[in-house]
Amino acid sequence: MNATVNDSCIGCGLCANTCPAVFTMGDDGLAHGSDFDPAELALAQEARDGCPVSAISLSE
Repeated sequence: MNATVNDSCIGCGLCANTCPAVFTMGDDGLAHGSDFDPAELALAQEARDGCPVSAISLSE
């Protein structure tokens, strides 16, 4: 599975706090997604759904 964060990201950090196994905050102050194990899907979805600017996409 893969998580991506688009250009709408405002760097609030909610996703990285919710699901640090999938999302990290970069030196640019923005969130970055990664490939992840399906076991992390529920938390990744929670992070996506909580994003205030809908910047997160999840795919297989």
